[in-house]
Amino acid sequence: MSTSLEFDLSSIDRLADRMNELGRLDKIELLDSIFAEIETQTRRRLRREKTAPDGTPWAAWSDEYAETRHGGHSLLMNEGDLDDSLAPFIYLDGSGGEFGSNLVYAAIQQFGGEEVDRPNHPAREYLGFSQENLDDIEHIVDLFLEDHIERVMH
Repeated sequence: MSTSLEFDLSSIDRLADRMNELGRLDKIELLDSIFAEIETQTRRRLRREKTAPDGTPWAAWSDEYAETRHGGHSLLMNEGDLDDSLAPFIYLDGSGGEFGSNLVYAAIQQFGGEEVDRPNHPAREYLGFSQENLDDIEHIVDLFLEDHIERVMH
């Protein structure tokens, strides 16, 4: 005489599949969202705020340089070339990325320094993050992860 016991472990297998799927996060999609926000933040700083990420106002043009500007020109937005050149570069392996400009003068605007026609060029930091910027990015990550979990679990 014997007793038998049978278990249906298919629900455990389904749970294991879901757990594996949770680990298959589309990092490139997440990075696309993050860098879209970074681009929005940076363009806003260039076009409207005219401040460094920490809120420090940019140095005004020198009087001499201001005389060479005309209507529609503003700090870092003369013809819009710097703004137009901003772009993300997301690493194909999904480990991160970079955001910035490939223009030669982009670094002198960010860090300041010496230029041939303008010695002692002040830094006008336009790349970087305020705490509010970081909070916005964290919110994007949270929403992305919540959506990913919701898709996997249903």
